[in-house]
Amino acid sequence: MNNYKRRFGDRKDGRLIRSMPGFSKFIPYIMPTRNDASNLYEESFEVSTVDRRLRQLRVQGYKGIGMLHFLIAAYVRLISMLPGLNRFVVGRRVYARYDICVVMTVKHTIALNAPETTIKVYFEPTDTIFDVYRKMNEKIDEIKASDENNGTEDVADALTRLPRFLLRFAIMVLRVMDYFGWLPESLTNVSPFHGSMIITDLGSLRIGPVYHHIYNFGTLPAFIAFGAKRHAYELDRHGNMVDRKYIDCKFTLDERTVDGHYFAQAFQAWRYLFQHPEILEEPPTKVVEDIY
Repeated sequence: MNNYKRRFGDRKDGRLIRSMPGFSKFIPYIMPTRNDASNLYEESFEVSTVDRRLRQLRVQGYKGIGMLHFLIAAYVRLISMLPGLNRFVVGRRVYARYDICVVMTVKHTIALNAPETTIKVYFEPTDTIFDVYRKMNEKIDEIKASDENNGTEDVADALTRLPRFLLRFAIMVLRVMDYFGWLPESLTNVSPFHGSMIITDLGSLRIGPVYHHIYNFGTLPAFIAFGAKRHAYELDRHGNMVDRKYIDCKFTLDERTVDGHYFAQAFQAWRYLFQHPEILEEPPTKVVEDIY
């Protein structure tokens, strides 16, 4: 953020947006929780072009690069153009997040009862799909290579050792601290409930996507789930039968951050990136700052 100095009312993870219209500031009082304000949206994206490009990149040495990397890279690029997607609501106020943090769950192995952990990967708005690929692989390899819990599990283990009445009290204290922005960074850095977006790849399980709730605790304004690739035989504009590939995505979004027109612009831009995936291989020429 260019030359911005933290002001009273800002949080450690975001700055208070002060220039929003009065009605937008009023909405969080009518819908105080994310479950109150959740919008559900479903879209099928034609991925034939993306799939072809990803295969070419794997041949070029980017082993394992896939749809998850593309979707995250596309989301990062959308934030560089439409920074309102990186807002969040806490304490009935709307904030612009300082960083781009994607949260996802990773299993240590593919075994049915294998432990799973939550990872957080940080990105810059100028990141390309190659930056996303590198950062994600580094974090996933770090988790899979370690026999120890990460910070998320350590905090959860410590809390669940408490008697139930103390655990409930501790959670209440954490909620109050988060409401006022008093949570220490040592906690928000390991919290799976604080970030720009949480994503799950259900295609890796060979099933379709689900509408997943977003958590009332924390700052996550969006949950994205996508399923396995599927084929559809359709007629092209010349009347010829063609085989096209699709993925189905389901979105749960906090409507208090931006309005429907803003979300519509984001989905239109996302559809364009599916048809022109090469755009994500170069940094954006301009990064747009959110309003103040």
